Amino acid sequence: MKTPTTAFPLNAWYAAAYDVEVRHALLPRTICNQKMVLFRRTDGQVAALEDACWHRLMPLSLGRLEGDEVVCGYHGLVYNSQGRCTHMPSQETLNPSACVRSFPVAEKHRFVWIWPGDPAKADPALIPDMHWNDDPAWAGDGKMIRVHCDYRLVVDNLMDLTHETFVHGSSIGNREVAEAPFVATHGDRSATVTRWMENIDPPPFWGGQIRHARGYTGKVDRWQIIRFEGPCTVNIDVGVAEAGSGAVPSDGNPGDRSKGVNGYVLNTITPETDKTCLYFWAFARNYCLGEQRLTHELREGVAGIFREDELVLEAQQKAIDEHPDHQFYNLNIDAGSMWARKLIDRMVEKERPARAAIPIRPAEKEAA
Repeated sequence: MKTPTTAFPLNAWYAAAYDVEVRHALLPRTICNQKMVLFRRTDGQVAALEDACWHRLMPLSLGRLEGDEVVCGYHGLVYNSQGRCTHMPSQETLNPSACVRSFPVAEKHRFVWIWPGDPAKADPALIPDMHWNDDPAWAGDGKMIRVHCDYRLVVDNLMDLTHETFVHGSSIGNREVAEAPFVATHGDRSATVTRWMENIDPPPFWGGQIRHARGYTGKVDRWQIIRFEGPCTVNIDVGVAEAGSGAVPSDGNPGDRSKGVNGYVLNTITPETDKTCLYFWAFARNYCLGEQRLTHELREGVAGIFREDELVLEAQQKAIDEHPDHQFYNLNIDAGSMWARKLIDRMVEKERPARAAIPIRPAEKEAA
């Protein structure tokens, strides 16, 4: 495989912010190389406009909000939440072309989602399923980090968890992760990697969780079920249960996890620029739901784990930049990330304009 080239589909929903980040104030964000400004209107709805005034391209995020309208901080042009200019200084007649682009916005699963492509194709049904983030049967929290790398490197990282053995050995990694067999499958827009590790010693993180929630110490059966949804959402079903307690599926039996602890690592990565991305993550659990202190501890603990990933990913991007002609080599463990890449490429290719066929002249036909 060649060294990655930057590409991201525009006709897709991307997380722009956690819902709590967007208030009645101007919040600048860059998504797919497009600068935007977000704000929450007085009715609670979120609006997203191009972050450049029609008049002299002054970033609107440097202006101010007056009610539900944005006032440019340079010459005072005023725009409503649909991007239409409603006031120009020193003149009564408004130029009909005076507007800035507005972007489709939706709120779901505690995220504010933006559609940077064709607004006519912005179907809310296409928002990735991350319901664990606000399901009352689950408790958790997360953060957003800006990573200085191609967003697809983060997808690669999440689709191949064998790196846990080497990058996260003090928390969630152990040698069984790197040695256990796995199964990779795919659909039209998704790819899944399933790994079970039976009768093993739990890594420090999971040993602490099952001891805290169930009072159990001993061997466990551990699972990691990674599901990618194009272009860049990865939800990971993770956990451990008492070894031999029936958690492992068999012969159509889905398995019984009642003697274990189950979590979901929720990840959605938004391309910011060609070499930076916004990485939104959360960890949700279905045990000890009322323990707010545990929610805080888990969020901060997972943040430390992802900091280790961030250092690796940024070092990898730097090495790629220094070796632009280098080709990547794939191992068996890369099966999930390879399928994710293929699905992303298909989405990108679908948006490229069809190339017109060049007619062959009669003389060329004869020569052929």
